[in-house]
Amino acid sequence: MLTFLQDAGWFLYPLAAFSILAVIIIVERLFALRQSAVVPNYQKSALFDGKLPELRKGDHSTAAELVRFFERLSPDAETFQAFARLQVNRLERGLFILDFVVSGAPLVGLLGTVTGLVSVFATFADQPGIPNPDEFVAGISLALTTTILGLAVAIPALVASGYFNRRVDNHAARLEVIVEHLIARARRGTES
Repeated sequence: MLTFLQDAGWFLYPLAAFSILAVIIIVERLFALRQSAVVPNYQKSALFDGKLPELRKGDHSTAAELVRFFERLSPDAETFQAFARLQVNRLERGLFILDFVVSGAPLVGLLGTVTGLVSVFATFADQPGIPNPDEFVAGISLALTTTILGLAVAIPALVASGYFNRRVDNHAARLEVIVEHLIARARRGTES
């Protein structure tokens, strides 16, 4: 395995950086986008039943922040929707880094592939007859190793990016229901 990684040459460093970035973002987003951090079950049940939930002490979920903002400021509909969009934007935090990894890692792998193939063909140009097998194997090894590593980093990041984007969309839909419910509640309060 160590030989395999050494075959990637200096391309291993940016690919390792992409890999570390992806792991950090994936772990952080798994924690940040869990159900209890966005719309805990007790809030979801209360709000969907038409009641304003009594917030529990220490509840810093996204839905709790919406309810607190609504209770504290009694904002107009547009202000409240803008605040809700800001909260959804917070849910998307860091996902652009995964997109960067998804596009950057294969490009670094491709650069390694091209570099390896150029070194292979350079051995043909430099020497008449049969090229040096060591140089030939090193070039092919660089080409294949960087391709494999680039894809090995990008594919899990792509899967995670798709998963997290879908989770954000689901959470955003739930938050939108909460926002609409609270706005309707405020309108009913002003009409009576």
